[in-house]
Amino acid sequence: MEQQTADRILASARELVIAGGYHGFSYADIADVVGIRKPSIHHHFPAKADLVRALVAGYRDDLAAGLAQFESSSPDAAVQLQRYIATWEACITDGSMPFCLGAQLAAELPALPPEVAVEVKAHFRLLAAWLTQVVARGVEQGRFTIIGSAATEAESIMATVHGAMLSARAYGTPATFGLIVGPLLDRLII
Repeated sequence: MEQQTADRILASARELVIAGGYHGFSYADIADVVGIRKPSIHHHFPAKADLVRALVAGYRDDLAAGLAQFESSSPDAAVQLQRYIATWEACITDGSMPFCLGAQLAAELPALPPEVAVEVKAHFRLLAAWLTQVVARGVEQGRFTIIGSAATEAESIMATVHGAMLSARAYGTPATFGLIVGPLLDRLII
């Protein structure tokens, strides 16, 4: 029961952070959504920074598992990248994850508590490292054509994907995501 309550708190916090950022919610908001009292939240997460730090760490773990699944599903780097992007496109289209938690918090990085900022930066380092490996592997496989280094291309992919999420959110049209990332894939994949 304890873990179920903590999981429900984290799930609620995830939705609230994606919708309004770190400063856009309070423990009272979570208490209303989860149907518990604020002291119960403090029992699991003494401070808001503890809650969001745990949230981002769990999100990063989920990301690592998802990236590993892309790798195990196909040795082809182009397929791995396409599946990563398709996952985001599906999440944005069906509304299950309309924006990246890491990207949302990165926009607030200067105003985040240091322990949360560390977790957000670790999220981006993990994603950048994976994308760099995929790009390098794609070049070795003769599947990608890049300008510059694999690391630079990886950062460009990451920025394009996150920017496409932001544009889809700003315009209120999920299809905007595909319109932005499509040319990226067309340029990259041979």
